Amino acid sequence: MTFALRVEAAGSMPAMYLRPWVEEDIPALTAECRDAAFRRGTGLALRDNDDAVRWLKTQQRGWEAGDRFSFAVLEPEEEGGFGTGGRLVAHVVLKTAAPTGPTAEVGYWTATRARGRGVAPRALKALTTWAFETFAADGLQRLELLHQVDNPASCRVAAKTGYEFVRVLPAHPPAFPAEGHLHVRTAG
Repeated sequence: MTFALRVEAAGSMPAMYLRPWVEEDIPALTAECRDAAFRRGTGLALRDNDDAVRWLKTQQRGWEAGDRFSFAVLEPEEEGGFGTGGRLVAHVVLKTAAPTGPTAEVGYWTATRARGRGVAPRALKALTTWAFETFAADGLQRLELLHQVDNPASCRVAAKTGYEFVRVLPAHPPAFPAEGHLHVRTAG
């Protein structure tokens, strides 16, 4: 995979890069999904390797269809090493980026061991910049970020990356069992 977005090191935070998910990511993904705190915070429940392969294929189909652009976020194993390998620290995604639509949704999760290190804001900022630059000519004007109200960390990520709080969303079980927050960032 040659396409990657590089995020430079900043202060004590190491460099990282975003690139589409590949098969080599499956062991790190399944290991992350074994963590109970991770599953509670993300809702991503991959029980085994087969589940992870299906999830990966969904991400790849999204790229092919042009309606879901999902990135693994990695820190290089060695200084300056930006290849396909690295330590998985997060996931970011741009969803429903229809070429004719002015609105898309962003989402993300952070690996348990990488939480509290500024990974999510840096990765989301890179995704946001990429989305607006890549889809500006197609009319993309607005990105939405949604999270449950009981997730104050996501509110902090939204604020750090310029996504303004707009309103509280009602619960919509089973996919969204609790009320949520809608944050928005517009182009320019």
